[in-house]
Amino acid sequence: QVQLEQSGGGSVQAGGSLTLSCASSGYSYSTYSLGWFRQAPGKEREGVAAINPDGSTTYADSVKGRFTISQDNAKNALYLQMNSLKPEDTAMYYCAATLGSLSPRVMLRRTLYNYWGQGTQVTVSS
Repeated sequence: QVQLEQSGGGSVQAGGSLTLSCASSGYSYSTYSLGWFRQAPGKEREGVAAINPDGSTTYADSVKGRFTISQDNAKNALYLQMNSLKPEDTAMYYCAATLGSLSPRVMLRRTLYNYWGQGTQVTVSS
């Protein structure tokens, strides 16, 4: 049974930074594609960043240059470093995983991910 446990998040002023973490149990991250998604009230869940088993990454245009996804296979941990946060980054953030590699064109497609974390709130005030 694959389980993802999220930590981090919280409230910060615009321009600040936060780091989200996602730890796995039940499997090794080394064979899974991993992603971060977010959902704001009244909006659909959208892909933010994703990383393949080979370490290749992709980012949504809205976060390029500000967010960094990384993983530590030894710790089975996934991270999202968020810098220069904006009020529009306010949302519930979710980590997700799916077995195998994904094409860069579809790495941010939420329907391709099978396992999800419980979500953590990020609130950015202006």
